[in-house]
Amino acid sequence: MNPNKALWEKGDFTAIAATMREAGESFVGTLGVVPGMKVLDLGCGDGTTAVPLAHLGADVTGIDIASNLVAAGNRRAADLGLRNLSFQEGDACHLDGVADHTFDLSLSVFGAMFAPKPVDVAKELVRVTKPGGRIVMGNWIPNDPTFVAQVLKISSAFTPPPPEGFISPMTWGVEANVVDRFEQAGVARAAISMQKNTFVFRSWQMSPAELVQVFRKFYGPTMNAFEAAEKNGRTEELNDQLVALAEAQNVKAGGGTEIQATFLQVTVQV
Repeated sequence: MNPNKALWEKGDFTAIAATMREAGESFVGTLGVVPGMKVLDLGCGDGTTAVPLAHLGADVTGIDIASNLVAAGNRRAADLGLRNLSFQEGDACHLDGVADHTFDLSLSVFGAMFAPKPVDVAKELVRVTKPGGRIVMGNWIPNDPTFVAQVLKISSAFTPPPPEGFISPMTWGVEANVVDRFEQAGVARAAISMQKNTFVFRSWQMSPAELVQVFRKFYGPTMNAFEAAEKNGRTEELNDQLVALAEAQNVKAGGGTEIQATFLQVTVQV
């Protein structure tokens, strides 16, 4: 099996996405989406950004490599009566069956960054976007002090070294890499802009320690880290580091969890 597919089908990202719904809706609200706009949500999960896009009247196609998340997204769309939203399985490195110049907006929030061939991802995003359209990416930033970058950094310290030739998804959070990849896809530097933005993980029910357990049970990279830690007798050490991180970054007083995470927002004019 494709290792990336195996990673994201291993857990159930819907459990984590539940803490990201409000932030996803807020982010989509900044994108200038209008009714009838054709939008791709690549690496969409079960629709954290795809659902609010559809609520704004866009004609939305969600593509994800994980079949379980595609199924969950289609169930959400049906339950919400969103006939302008559909989910399908696909690989961000090679969008089989997607025609050139299809979308007014091609969006990927913490999704396509995890695909193994970043230049291919950039080329595919450019290919399927209409001339005059936009690509928007949200990418975690390496060594950023906020939550997700630190979760991934801590997790990687407990897992075996990656195979030779592996390109870290976190490299999508480095501005020079973003420019290089889209220039290889035929985009001029002047058409690429970047800024830092914030995503919020929010739950009124879960404590920070309970949020860590959700990551432990359902988030592929953290699941792999705990499996490796268990083999080395380091499970408690890993858990303690992640709980300490979550508790230190929680800004919600009086119970519940509200944790901010900084990301690189990339906008490409095609």
